[in-house]
Amino acid sequence: MKMILTAITATILTVGTYAEMSVDEIVNKANAASYYAGNDGKADVKMEIIDKSGSVRTREFTLLRMNAKDGNQKFYVYFKEPADLYKQVFLVWKEVDEGKNDSRWMWLPALNLKREIAPGDKRTSFVGSDFVYEDVSGRNLYEDTHELIETTDTQYVIKNTPKDPDSVEFSYYTIRIDKDTMLPRKAEYFDKNGKHYRTVEAPKVETIQGYPTVIESVVSDLNTGGKTVNTFSNIEYDIGLKENIFTERFLRRPPREVTR
Repeated sequence: MKMILTAITATILTVGTYAEMSVDEIVNKANAASYYAGNDGKADVKMEIIDKSGSVRTREFTLLRMNAKDGNQKFYVYFKEPADLYKQVFLVWKEVDEGKNDSRWMWLPALNLKREIAPGDKRTSFVGSDFVYEDVSGRNLYEDTHELIETTDTQYVIKNTPKDPDSVEFSYYTIRIDKDTMLPRKAEYFDKNGKHYRTVEAPKVETIQGYPTVIESVVSDLNTGGKTVNTFSNIEYDIGLKENIFTERFLRRPPREVTR
């Protein structure tokens, strides 16, 4: 399977007794740790959308993920709560090649309607939360330039700048990546004026079936004072998902993997 990013050509730099990876290698390893554990995976998710006054709205859904060919992936999200989202499905076919857009669809059972999510809408709110559509499957690594701006005893800090600044609402974002697990633990987004306006954190991580796994993720909107908390449970890897699950057929009739 080819690498998600271009082949790593930068050599590993050795400082004293410590070997530091190139920025491309760090970014690729972090992406693999975040999205590619096992050949496939499943999790139940409780989403709590909390406004600045403390009011909470809740969504519950099951997430399926399958690794496809050449680094591509497929994601299936089946909503169980609340009642107005029941049986709604979000489907992603993730493309990792440069210049290719992911395909995203939302099935709206109340309207008997399949709606395609346009590439230009990938940075908009996901079901009314502080997460965006792009957060579900991850941002294509080709879309940003990556710079290692700091190395601590425990973390790498990467600055990511969009190659097409007009396509996104941020000017750049930084990510803190743990050296031991290679999982991103904190991302901070800065607007066109350089103001920090959004934070994405992974405060809780556990090892499941040998894979370091985020079991809680939090997005904070610093402009509104709101935040969204995702709590993951019943996480499984390598369960043998079939590729036909991630097709239009199962938009209307959910597979047993999400209903049982």
